[in-house]
Amino acid sequence: MGAFINPFTDYGFKLIFGREESKDILIEFLNDLLQGERVITDIRYLNNEQPPEQMGMRKVIYDIFCETDTGEHIIVEMQNRWQEHFKDRALFYMSKSIVKQAVTGKEWDYKLTGVYGIFFINFLLDKDPAEHFYKDVALIDKHTGKVFNNKFRQIYIELPRFMKVEKDCENFFECWIYNLVNMDKLQSLSFKDKKAIFGRLEQIASQANLSQEERERYETEWKIYNDYFNTIESAEKKSAAEAREIAMAEGLAEGRAEGRAEEQHRLAKGFKEAGFPIESIAQVTGLPIEEIINM
Repeated sequence: MGAFINPFTDYGFKLIFGREESKDILIEFLNDLLQGERVITDIRYLNNEQPPEQMGMRKVIYDIFCETDTGEHIIVEMQNRWQEHFKDRALFYMSKSIVKQAVTGKEWDYKLTGVYGIFFINFLLDKDPAEHFYKDVALIDKHTGKVFNNKFRQIYIELPRFMKVEKDCENFFECWIYNLVNMDKLQSLSFKDKKAIFGRLEQIASQANLSQEERERYETEWKIYNDYFNTIESAEKKSAAEAREIAMAEGLAEGRAEGRAEEQHRLAKGFKEAGFPIESIAQVTGLPIEEIINM
């Protein structure tokens, strides 16, 4: 383990973003994410467990559920495991927050509070190439491209697509993602000289500042997180080895450069469609990461 916690474990994520004593970190992150649109001055954490509207219906448990100083609801989720219908799950989660706003027992004009869904995901949402590492989804008019209703917003942050090194980060939102993605490998967080909140983040995320109880809880969850990704990596290596053996049997290793390149691309495309991490595909096929992303 490094100097800092892994922010993508369940406990680590909530330790950084989900506590009253460190809510300034979430506020600053949201403001940098929504730069130029609005400024959040305060948030109030809400009950993250939403009971079903009727008996027999499914309840929802958010990772983090909060309300801004101007009344918008914000759902923040961290998802490590690939899920086939994650877009639908995200829509369902946000719909719950919308439905809960219905006023009963008196007249209601259907005025709604805006709902934002911020989804950190440790897998690729789509197999298609993407120019950006995050998807910003709103309700728009397809003819004009203008926002039709600003009460619904989804932002999916696809962590495996973030490939930037420190010097290439262009704005504070990218600085956040750089620090979060690399946190458990760094000895000191970057960009503290540019924005004070990163010094605060370093303090909160430092393993040295955890209590004994916090450390035990974190280490337990980190082991589960690490075992999961080790299992995935082992399965990928096994699949890759088998694929390479098949490819060699089919003549991949016959020495024809053109044939090798075609087969490498075929394998890479298949692994990508299966949801394997980009870096693992690059190691197996020898293809550049950017080329794989743009397939």
